[in-house]
Amino acid sequence: MEIIVFFSLLLLVCSVHTNQTEADYEVLEQRISNQQPCLQDIHAVLRELTASLAEQKVKMAYLEKENQEIDDQLKEVERQKTEIDQLKLQSKVKQVAFSASQFDQGNGDTGPFNTQVTLVFKRVVTNIGNAYNPHTGIFTAPVRGVYHFEWHLYGYGDTRAGGVLFRNGEHIFIAYEHPTSAYVSASNGASLLLEAGDQVSVRLCADARIHDNQNHHTTFSGHLIFTM
Repeated sequence: MEIIVFFSLLLLVCSVHTNQTEADYEVLEQRISNQQPCLQDIHAVLRELTASLAEQKVKMAYLEKENQEIDDQLKEVERQKTEIDQLKLQSKVKQVAFSASQFDQGNGDTGPFNTQVTLVFKRVVTNIGNAYNPHTGIFTAPVRGVYHFEWHLYGYGDTRAGGVLFRNGEHIFIAYEHPTSAYVSASNGASLLLEAGDQVSVRLCADARIHDNQNHHTTFSGHLIFTM
């Protein structure tokens, strides 16, 4: 009798345990079933994001290429503008020439002095480009290039006539004539490579004297040969 009761109880326990396990499985299956649509949505969103990211990368690569092309075009435009500006400048500065005599009117002597003195040629007959200053007697190069200069000095009597061509304070050439009992003249010329801003002038030699009158014997001239 006891054995029968024991087996009856055992069967009852097993039945309860089996029912509980099946219930747990059903709950788990339900949860998984409920989560599957959510997981599918997440995967779909991830796929969309991946596709969108790939598309954005393609667009960025295209924009970078387009920006580079625009940058290259801007550089080319800037280069061409610089060349045009340089050509305009060269065309403008090629027109450089001047010629002047010492006195604007009347006649008179200059010197002698105990030191060199910059000669001012006041009567300007040509000053294309305005590189020569008739108030200081100084020519200022507007552009780098080769320039040619000539100076002619007229004197008389027992005092020598002479003048030195200077570039930025550097003695270049001299025109000189010893004194005689009659009129004398001294002339010279030089071609110089000048940088933009270089200054050229003629200085009267120390203890020298020159003369000028209405005939304009004493002159200073120069012009640009070519740019460099």
